[in-house]
Amino acid sequence: MKLLLDEHFSHVIAQHLRSRGHDVVAVVERAELRELQDDEILAWAIGNGRAVVTENAGDFLRLHAGYLSRGKSHVGLILTTNARFPRTGASLGRLVIAIDELLQVLGSYDALSSATHWL
Repeated sequence: MKLLLDEHFSHVIAQHLRSRGHDVVAVVERAELRELQDDEILAWAIGNGRAVVTENAGDFLRLHAGYLSRGKSHVGLILTTNARFPRTGASLGRLVIAIDELLQVLGSYDALSSATHWL
């Protein structure tokens, strides 16, 4: 499963996940993604076959509901909070481990298809 880390997440998380064999891109690593709105981020992720990892649950759950109500699909959403995984050195490692474990459990490309998962 390929992932796109939303703007809240450091490129370091993407690097660590890539070192574990995962196909991960962070918004902060791509100049063309840095200024996009949430709906544009989701559209880019869909076009590139990537599930989105985000802390912005409110906006992305609204987009998710809109897609489903129109009979559209997306690759999936992985939601987390800064409260559970604060953006500090120690917590970054915990987030990498949590995402890595989720990807190992989900395995296949379509395991999250149009679904949401909370970490």
